[in-house]
Amino acid sequence: MRCDVFRVPITAPDDVAGILALIEHGQLAARDVVAVLGKTEGNGCVNDYSRGLAVRRLTELFAGYVGEDGARQILYIMSGGTEGVLCPHLTVIARSPDRGAASSARKALAVGVARTPTLGPEQIGRTAQAMLVAEAVRAAMVDARIDRAADVHFIQVKCPLLNTEALMAAEARGLTTATDDTYKSMGYSRGASSLGVALALGEVDLADVTDDVVCRRWDRYSSVASASAGSEVSQCEVLVLGNSEHATGDLVVAHDVMRDAIDVEAVRRAATRAGYADEGARARDAGGVGQAVEFVQAFAKAEADPGGRVRSRRHTMLSDSDINHTRHARAVVGGVVASYFGDTMVYVSGGAEHQGPSGGGPVAVIVRRLPVELAPSTHSKGFT
Repeated sequence: MRCDVFRVPITAPDDVAGILALIEHGQLAARDVVAVLGKTEGNGCVNDYSRGLAVRRLTELFAGYVGEDGARQILYIMSGGTEGVLCPHLTVIARSPDRGAASSARKALAVGVARTPTLGPEQIGRTAQAMLVAEAVRAAMVDARIDRAADVHFIQVKCPLLNTEALMAAEARGLTTATDDTYKSMGYSRGASSLGVALALGEVDLADVTDDVVCRRWDRYSSVASASAGSEVSQCEVLVLGNSEHATGDLVVAHDVMRDAIDVEAVRRAATRAGYADEGARARDAGGVGQAVEFVQAFAKAEADPGGRVRSRRHTMLSDSDINHTRHARAVVGGVVASYFGDTMVYVSGGAEHQGPSGGGPVAVIVRRLPVELAPSTHSKGFT
């Protein structure tokens, strides 16, 4: 396979003009699109309908090119909240057959997708959800032709939440739920999804994934999971990004784990592992050949440290009655990541339950390898 990644800024959640331009200019084939990740300018909470609006408009757009069935096969993973300097945007991920290309010793970006069955309200935020996600992750790795967990660098899961209707339906059937708080259900769903990722990759043992572990045992987590909950889905949608010798192309991905919200060194390590250091810098690939690279996209998770401290300094993210702590965290981590790359159009999602250590979160970086003579003089902006 050959994978491509495009970023397009948006002026509103239903703005698809940038994707339309890519298609009309021949840069993107609609049939090749497997996922669209978006940062929409809602509040990121239960009632953030900017996500659903974006999904509806994107589905309509792609249905015009690949039909309704084809459009429904695409993963639309919307993350609400563009606090601070974060730029509302869409990241379009495409995959096409690279006919005639043989496997290579130099691995390139590979993408896989999978879905779980529809979740019942009694499954959300519990072991049942984690098990379903683990199965979907394994299926997505097969889809990506990634054989080793070590070659997986970012797994995005879009998962459902418990709204009032779901809670009432469960009660009518005599079922219990992980929580009766709709907002807390987002965290439980993200947490269970992330433990499912950790289980699939061998980061935790099967015995470590139980109902009483979800959102309680923060020492159990995945270093590559990114989960986002929303009312626009009823199943878990899984996107796996990694590197594979079965993939061709000029993109590569790497990751690290931020230990806290200001851990810029983790961002630097992830970028360096991908082959990117600073503007115009050169890196060396596995064969020792000089290779110029440019920044394509960064993904990160953000979370307020539950202890109320960042490197011994007190913060007020958890005690602010006006602004939810996930919104604070997105703004901080967004600023850190954007400042390193000199680009605010990065994907930063709040709520990092079991996604990295408590108070931190995974960060992944995609770069494009260029011929040495085409070393970039500036960071890539806008369309990439």
